[in-house]
Amino acid sequence: MNIKVIKSNNDYAQAMARFTALMTLDPKDGSKEDNELELLALVIEDYERKIVPPVVPDPVEAILFRMDQMKLGRKELEPYIGSISKVSEVLSRKRPLSLSMIRRLHKGLGIPADVLIGGAESNQTAIGEEPEMEYTKLPLKEMLERGCFGEFKGNAQRLKDYAEDLALKFMYGLLPKQAEPAFLRAPLHQRGTRGADGYALLAWRLCVIKKARANPAPREYKKGVITAKWLKDLARLSAFEDGPRLAREQLGMAGITLVIEPHFKGTYLDGAAMLDEGRPVVAMTLRHDRLDNFWFVLMHELAHVAKHLDEAHPLFTDDLDSLVELDRIEREADDIAGEALIPQTAWQKSAARTSHLTTDVVALAEKLGVHPAIVAGRVRHETKNFRLLARQLGQGQASRHFA
Repeated sequence: MNIKVIKSNNDYAQAMARFTALMTLDPKDGSKEDNELELLALVIEDYERKIVPPVVPDPVEAILFRMDQMKLGRKELEPYIGSISKVSEVLSRKRPLSLSMIRRLHKGLGIPADVLIGGAESNQTAIGEEPEMEYTKLPLKEMLERGCFGEFKGNAQRLKDYAEDLALKFMYGLLPKQAEPAFLRAPLHQRGTRGADGYALLAWRLCVIKKARANPAPREYKKGVITAKWLKDLARLSAFEDGPRLAREQLGMAGITLVIEPHFKGTYLDGAAMLDEGRPVVAMTLRHDRLDNFWFVLMHELAHVAKHLDEAHPLFTDDLDSLVELDRIEREADDIAGEALIPQTAWQKSAARTSHLTTDVVALAEKLGVHPAIVAGRVRHETKNFRLLARQLGQGQASRHFA
């Protein structure tokens, strides 16, 4: 008796031939041939288990089987699947099971979750757990338009029906499952009191991270690289025609990723500073597409990166139009940004501070080596007269550098 592990189809054919021959002999229990037959059966079974794909249970067949067992009609599946039309579409295999359907069928009818998952659009979920959030509250239409859900096709109702499946697939593409709760509950320092939509803010953060991962900074960030001098040098890039693009390159060389991601409805965002796997990301919406706004928001978020951003405080979001009284952190970020763009001593001595004339604005900008829009923006902010110097703000000239 010389029985070997089966490694090839040829070995398998020989083993089967020998197995058939021994079966024909009908050996007595305990005989040498009987022992050989048992061993052959084991190695053949082991090989077949490896090469023959397991039969995947069909979720629809499982539902039909349970309906037959429990004497249920299609109408009685509505609490688990939805309307009678959805029940018909699922049973005719025209509509895939959503995660919410799977969860209800598993809990209500006791159908094994792993069987039902075989027909789901996504299997990356713990069916036995309640969802972390109400996925239908996400800005699904905007997310679809931004490419978050791949090639999904369907109307608004179908988008809502599969909200959990689509959102989890998008989220798990960026975050490991164990990181999801930490991401959703990350401590948030938020400037602004206009009731920003938390679900829209979450969607925006995910879109920012997706872009940051696609175009990471070429160097590693080192704490302390952002100094007052570094910020002033960065501000001088504003004097160049392609200043915003040069600024992004400069940030990248310092290990900071700059992402431009338009705001979602209900977020009132100008910008944010955040950590992504320990790497700093500055994100801007350009909702006020002006050069003065671009440079101030950029400096403000960089101040957060330099002074406030860490693992205990991984996210700062800013609505700079907010009139709420600022806390110490926001005042410090504003002061750092303002000093980097226009030092207070230079501002106090400038004729532009009181004259509000274009010639004085340009003169101060040339003296400081910055774009006139920065000085014009400072005049408007200080006077609260937003009709002044409208033509000097660089309206529409920020976004074109990131098209």
